[in-house]
Amino acid sequence: MYDKKETYKKLMTIVAPIALQYLMSSLVTASDAFMLGFLDQDSLSASSLAGQVAFVFSLFFNAFVFGLNVLAAQYWGKGDEKTANEVLSISMRFVLIVGFIFTLATATIPQTIMRIFTDELPLIEMGADYLRTVSLSYILTGFTQVYFGMMKVCDRAKLSSFIGSMAVVVNIILNALLIFGIWIFPEMGIEGAALATVIARIFETVCVIIAVIAKKCPVLNIKLMIYSSNKELLKDYWKYTLPLLINQLGWGGGVTMYSVIMGHLGTDATAANSIASIVRSIIASFCWGIAAGVGIIIGNMLGQNELEKAKKAGGSFVRFSIVTGIASGIVILLITPIVLKIITLEPQAQYYLKFMILMAAYYIIGNSLNSTVIGGIFPAGGDTKFGMICDVITLWAVVVPLGLIAAFILKLPVLVVAFILTLDEFVKIPAVYRHYMKYRWVKNITKENISLDEGV
Repeated sequence: MYDKKETYKKLMTIVAPIALQYLMSSLVTASDAFMLGFLDQDSLSASSLAGQVAFVFSLFFNAFVFGLNVLAAQYWGKGDEKTANEVLSISMRFVLIVGFIFTLATATIPQTIMRIFTDELPLIEMGADYLRTVSLSYILTGFTQVYFGMMKVCDRAKLSSFIGSMAVVVNIILNALLIFGIWIFPEMGIEGAALATVIARIFETVCVIIAVIAKKCPVLNIKLMIYSSNKELLKDYWKYTLPLLINQLGWGGGVTMYSVIMGHLGTDATAANSIASIVRSIIASFCWGIAAGVGIIIGNMLGQNELEKAKKAGGSFVRFSIVTGIASGIVILLITPIVLKIITLEPQAQYYLKFMILMAAYYIIGNSLNSTVIGGIFPAGGDTKFGMICDVITLWAVVVPLGLIAAFILKLPVLVVAFILTLDEFVKIPAVYRHYMKYRWVKNITKENISLDEGV
């Protein structure tokens, strides 16, 4: 029988640590922006644009972690821990491959990468220094994020949150020490922010390894990570992960295009957009935590064949996401005066920032709903294709073309362009609602006897 109160209680036990982890990660970006803003606006803008590389990488590891969650959550709910652990090994393999590619690229061709985002030479040079220094962090982040995903699946969300939060604290402290040269530390500016990130990732990786050794989370099977002969499980993994990957790259590519468009509208637009994005990300942390928690809970229900219960829980979560989105928008409106006082930009950039933050207040309502449904409910039941189609069409057939036309053909004001680029979450809502009501996501996707023999 479906117990709404108990379901919400379980959701909060999962959401709270996950949301805290998202929040703490956002605070790192915020601290980078805040501290570098004290140096000069170019340092702030350069770090923001260079940070788009980390964002693009996050699209890859998020897809692989989401794929892990889809399968592992259902198998864990079913009680088949062995197969869930095999999914961990498969996910880790692909994340580390992609992480190595990003590490190699940022270490060897950072200037080439920066030219994608801006044609301002000072920003290219500073951004290249940042990327070169931060390069090692990508492969380390890939490793820890896959493990954090697995911890959430196996009821260790508090542990992943604790490790992630401690790494963030280390990162923020080192930011201050290395950017400004406090105490015995050298004054490194934007490179100091990058080095702080690398050291924090090393710390995080060591903590995860210690947790594995202490048997607080599943042990990674190195042999299965390198090569898995379980073709059926691998096929299932890619069946659900590939649409998620295309979805992430399509959506993330569109979001990155927002930064590219703003990056070519001048440093004032770039700086304002970076701060507005940070504010939005910080407040959206709880919304993203809900989406992740919803996916795990419904996945567990479906894995236990509690289909009707999962259906009712989905309705409760949809309503909750709308309320959360509205509350988040109100919070953004309330903190806007504080942000404008704390962050000091050039007058034109400050003017842009005021209105971009207001845009974030309504954007987050649609983002909360769509994150929960597209990113949580649908994938929980193996329905990963709809999100891919919906996001790719919305961004690349509607919003990005309109943004490019507005910015470079019609040459409309910066704020008009920014408004157009925030329409994507609301454009897709009718299609999302219609698909949700078909209930194609209500299904158990686990299989019997899929796990490898113990001796493998």
